[in-house]
Amino acid sequence: MVPANVFGWLEEQCLRAADSDDVAWLRWTQRRGRRVIQVTSFVGVIRAPDGYQIEVLPKVGKAIDGGAVEARQLLIEMLCCLHGFRHVLTNSAQLSAARMPLLEVFISEFLRAVEHIVKRGLRSDYRQRQGNLFALRGKLLMSPHLRQNLFRADRFFTEHDEFSTDRPENRLLHAALRRVLLLTGTQANQQLARELDFVFADVPPSTQTRIDFQQVRLDRGMGYYVDALAWARLILNEESPLTGSGRHTAPSLLFPMEAVFEAYVAKHLVRQLAPPLILKTQARSHHLVRHREQNWFRLKPDLLIRNSDRDLLVLDTKWKLLDGLKANGTDKYGLSQSDFYQLQAYGLSYLDGTGDVVLIYPKTDAFTNALPVFDFPKASGMRLWVLPFCLKERRLTLPAFSQLQSIFVVKNSNATLAEDFNALPA
Repeated sequence: MVPANVFGWLEEQCLRAADSDDVAWLRWTQRRGRRVIQVTSFVGVIRAPDGYQIEVLPKVGKAIDGGAVEARQLLIEMLCCLHGFRHVLTNSAQLSAARMPLLEVFISEFLRAVEHIVKRGLRSDYRQRQGNLFALRGKLLMSPHLRQNLFRADRFFTEHDEFSTDRPENRLLHAALRRVLLLTGTQANQQLARELDFVFADVPPSTQTRIDFQQVRLDRGMGYYVDALAWARLILNEESPLTGSGRHTAPSLLFPMEAVFEAYVAKHLVRQLAPPLILKTQARSHHLVRHREQNWFRLKPDLLIRNSDRDLLVLDTKWKLLDGLKANGTDKYGLSQSDFYQLQAYGLSYLDGTGDVVLIYPKTDAFTNALPVFDFPKASGMRLWVLPFCLKERRLTLPAFSQLQSIFVVKNSNATLAEDFNALPA
């Protein structure tokens, strides 16, 4: 049960989001006459101002039979496919997920990345400084020098370059370390965070994170900073839908599940393609309309399968739980009409109205096989398939005796795929 004060804080966040343009990461609803607050399509960790943590894990019904531990491990594996978080060490993170809360797993991954930077050495840079010094250094600034040192012959107001670790990248990491010290509750993470914070003692923590992120400049040989800065951006709330309000702040580590699922499907669907077909993500070569010599409303399907220069198949991923038994005109399996409009537009533009388009949903105990094909009455040459993607076996379930069999490599239904992320294109 969520404590009453935490539930009240969540209600405040619902009101704040409704009154502003913030991302609606929470919504009100009712069940059996009781008020319920539901997290929308986000997964990760929500942390209330008093430190209470709520883990939001992927909901896939009986497809995950190992409880919260297996759901955490699945989420970590899926995050490894998300752009900006492919650096997560899957094996170590999954082992940690079995014995510590998800927030602590994320924190330990961040600390591991910062520790790697410390071992390689903090990068320094030349910074231009001005000061009233006892020795002439750099360039003498005559106007402020005369103004301040008219009766002090022992001082020089100068402008000079100083080689220092005080640069935006290090300031951001120091600020994230300070935040982590407030968030973590495990002794191991606290000890490592303090040790790393001591290394950054000469670097002031960032007080204007948004400006410092804009000034990040990864010079040659600074690739080892990328992982830690990706975590710092999330920890410092630069990519989180929750920033807190009022006199409290409540950092969260939340990820949009639609994006996580899309990246996970894209990463593993490559394995099922029959050569020499290629998979393209976020295609953007067509627009919906043309108006006054301008193209409007770009069409961006999640996935596009191509053979040389020809588009063969358009696919879109949707994180929603379908029910294969609700085959009636009222429930419609839980499908959305807007998604069908979207796929119809994709098919007309990318396939010239001839071929197959696919909607991909997570496989659950209520949705295990492909739905019967959908036909478009006014586009007789185009069909729409609704297919399940198995999160555990990491493969798309294909309809029997369909033209899709020529595009994908058909594997045994009981086979599992190897976990070799490095073998796939980034």
